[in-house]
Amino acid sequence: MVGLKKKSADDVKKVFHILDKDKSGFIEEDELGFILKGFSPDARDLSAKETKTLMAAGDKDGDGKIGVDEFSTLVAES
Repeated sequence: MVGLKKKSADDVKKVFHILDKDKSGFIEEDELGFILKGFSPDARDLSAKETKTLMAAGDKDGDGKIGVDEFSTLVAES
């Protein structure tokens, strides 16, 4: 997330849509586990604990998924 902080709001939204693999408009927990691979194909998957921690940090409304606005906020706060 740290590298995204320097990006424009439009660039952050583009990254969100890349990470939203099923194009649902949200990043769900199963997609979040693979977030590092969105930046590097050789990256590792997040552990279950890391995924839950990141979901808790990003899911501001408690619906169990991260929307584009929540993702933008998460990036800005990182």
